Amino acid sequence: MSSIAENVSLKPFNTFGMNVQARWFAQAAGTDDLREIFSQPLWQQRNHLILGGGSNMLLTKDVDALVVHNLIDGISVVLEDNDYWYVRAGAGVNWHRFVLDCIAHGRAGVENLSLIPGSVGAGPMQNIGAYGVELKDVFDSLEAFHIREGYVRTFTADDCRFGYRESVFKHELRNQFVITSVTFRLRKKPDFSTGYGAIQQQLEKMGVQELSIKAISDAVIAIRSSKLPDPAVTGNAGSFFKNPVVSASLHHTLKAQFPDLVSYASGSEYKLAAGWLIEQCGWKGHRRGDAGVHPLQALVLVNYGQATGAEIFDLSSEILASVKQKFGVELEREVNII
Repeated sequence: MSSIAENVSLKPFNTFGMNVQARWFAQAAGTDDLREIFSQPLWQQRNHLILGGGSNMLLTKDVDALVVHNLIDGISVVLEDNDYWYVRAGAGVNWHRFVLDCIAHGRAGVENLSLIPGSVGAGPMQNIGAYGVELKDVFDSLEAFHIREGYVRTFTADDCRFGYRESVFKHELRNQFVITSVTFRLRKKPDFSTGYGAIQQQLEKMGVQELSIKAISDAVIAIRSSKLPDPAVTGNAGSFFKNPVVSASLHHTLKAQFPDLVSYASGSEYKLAAGWLIEQCGWKGHRRGDAGVHPLQALVLVNYGQATGAEIFDLSSEILASVKQKFGVELEREVNII
């Protein structure tokens, strides 16, 4: 039986380090625990929050709900063919631990996603991505528990409706399912992706002679460590804003006005570097009390110690307004606001 505690601090369970209280709190190590918790009408009717690594949320107030911490563990090969391993990981597995396990076993596809904070279960919700690779590129399927009806459903990639940091679990199916496991399709013969960001330069700096998934992972780890704060040291949730996607005509207009605009073609549209936009508005390194913008990466908002979620949120609102005023571009928060 998964016991339910009252008035539990969530500070250890969110990477921003916000010291807010959960009205009720439980931990689930498997589907049976979820079924036991949500078989009770009381908890079906209460608001609830499913918590993984707590790395993509900003808690702005006490949570008057049942918070369920997903601890479902396990990594195993469930199928293998000539080209791929199909590897299932529990939703509670730390994402970087999963990546390192894949690299240790020569399973290619997630090396560019090294050092992303959070859990495996949060990955498809957000369609996490970095350095030219997104989770959908290696996704096979997932299993999820229906909170009200108690059954487990298998979702294909089409079912998940992946988009840029988007999935069906953030919209139509929000708060209806708990992801319990994710199965990935990982290559036996690597298809290296080194063209995005500074990966190639970092590989050269490291003196890599023979390309491997471990070399790419090491390069990504070095790059991320050099410019992103460690949540264990400085509270943050990684990239706070999405890179906005704009029409070709708006991109042309902005490029003419701002020749140094950082952008990437994305089909018939363009993706703008949100960090560059924010930096041009003067926010990089800005600090107000213990709420601030990281001095090395303007996409990252930080808690230097005692900032409240409301203070971080207010800072993000000012950043949104200033980018809109200067560039006419609407930024979106990537972090979930609770």
